[in-house]
Amino acid sequence: MRRGTLDDLAAFAAVARLRSFTRAAAEMGVSASALSHTMRALEERYGVRLLARTTRSVAPTPAGERLLRSLGPALDEVAKGLEALAEWRGEPSGSLRLTTFPYAARTVLEPRLPRFLIDHPAVSVEVVVDDRLTDIVAAGFDAGIRFGETVERDMVAVRVGPDLRTVVVGTPDYFARSPCPETPADLEAHRCVTYRLVGGGLLPWEFARDGREVRIRAAGQLVANDGPLAAAAVRAGAGLGYMLEDDVADDLSAGRLVQVLDPWCPPFPGCHLYYPDRQVTPALRSLIDVLRWREPAARGLVAPPDRP
Repeated sequence: MRRGTLDDLAAFAAVARLRSFTRAAAEMGVSASALSHTMRALEERYGVRLLARTTRSVAPTPAGERLLRSLGPALDEVAKGLEALAEWRGEPSGSLRLTTFPYAARTVLEPRLPRFLIDHPAVSVEVVVDDRLTDIVAAGFDAGIRFGETVERDMVAVRVGPDLRTVVVGTPDYFARSPCPETPADLEAHRCVTYRLVGGGLLPWEFARDGREVRIRAAGQLVANDGPLAAAAVRAGAGLGYMLEDDVADDLSAGRLVQVLDPWCPPFPGCHLYYPDRQVTPALRSLIDVLRWREPAARGLVAPPDRP
């Protein structure tokens, strides 16, 4: 094998896997034009077209698909070998890219990530926060953090937070003007503050009781894609909110908000860190150890504890 061929094949695998010169170039730390030149040289060297290109997309040809199937396991073995070498250095290093959503960023990463960075100065971390359910493999992320029920089955998932509940709440003044709903269907007669997801759809209000699941498309005067704005409207009495119980616990305790439909709001799996079942670097393994959820030893303790 001539010098540089392994690098060229790894570059081809990245382009074919991500189906994008731009994303593959970002992952490899080179320019898209240099990567395109490398692919043309590789095709000319072997006299086979490996990538089908248009102005908007790139995809492997049948020959490219066959090469990618052969390369995948081999490149994985090379990566595992290099990973094993990294472990001998005794200190995690390199870069990590994470995708998550605002609640997890606030409750999982904010309390733990700064300590991880201080303890592991050779690791750099990029965190992208949005509401999209991102394909972490296609987008070049090492891991993601989402609610457990949204994690794909082919991913390895590690619990990094407790079970949660989403509850329906309103102010005492609101309920002085409107009767409390007894069932989810009663919400049709109420003003509800709704949340629009990044993809454009409205967040559905989901309920379950005695094995029966109900999904409501709530409606009202306000639709927002900003959580704090929606919460402010609910706390001001403009309508009912569908909110995480943790976020309104203080309001409920102080009587500023009233919870309804409690029997219809069971717990669901909380935040999980997930990643593909391959190439778990020492850096990612160390981050998982820091973020992993540990049940509190006693009531009232915050878990997991910070590392010293």
